[in-house]
Amino acid sequence: MGRPSRLGDEDRSDYASVLDEVIASPEIRRLLELSGTPVDRLRVRGLAAVARTTAAADAEYRRYTALRLRARGGRRGDGAAPLSGPGDQERPGAGVLAVLGVLTPVLAAVAAATFLLLGYGLRLAGALAALADTLVGVGWFSLAVAAATALVSAVALYRTAARQSAADAVAVPGPSAADSPALAQARQLWLVALRDRGIRPFLLQELAGAAVPGSGEGRGSRFSSPAFAGPDYVPPGFEGPTTPAPRQP
Repeated sequence: MGRPSRLGDEDRSDYASVLDEVIASPEIRRLLELSGTPVDRLRVRGLAAVARTTAAADAEYRRYTALRLRARGGRRGDGAAPLSGPGDQERPGAGVLAVLGVLTPVLAAVAAATFLLLGYGLRLAGALAALADTLVGVGWFSLAVAAATALVSAVALYRTAARQSAADAVAVPGPSAADSPALAQARQLWLVALRDRGIRPFLLQELAGAAVPGSGEGRGSRFSSPAFAGPDYVPPGFEGPTTPAPRQP
């Protein structure tokens, strides 16, 4: 048998839920009272022993993760959505084209207004007639460019919106393969094996080792600190106070 599978991050919440379920069982509660072990400390021990307890249900976990991976189409994670959005926006240069499509009509309109004002102003002043005609002609040309680019931008925006609507309609999720009965059954089998063969035996072993028989009391805890300050404690190498020998006359 190969090396046990490492518990995935997305399955740690299930592990914690099973651990809490076992700790809340009447059997474990009775042993907790007999041993005097704090519940929180036992839970920490169970969380720390995840590699040991999950190994007992490794076969069921491998089958569950294999079915889940197959249901996702071979992807190990859904991944984060791209910041640029779906569709053609992910192509290089799409952002520059979008900016140009917005700025070109605006700049052309501003240039048209500027040239027309200067050209007609010179005509009214009766000065530089040739320059005035040139400015007026450039102004009208700029205005035509602004109108054409605005029309193209509007059509492109409409097509992008229609394409996005079609993509959203296709992406509407149907019955998910991740909710299939086979996957749910595999998950349940893993959780049962994890509870019965992994977590429960581990907690029973921990609580059995925590029960220390005492004089007059049948309870103790190996999780508690040793009573170094007890009246019967003698440090190593210490044999008690020695009485000085009497002096010879």
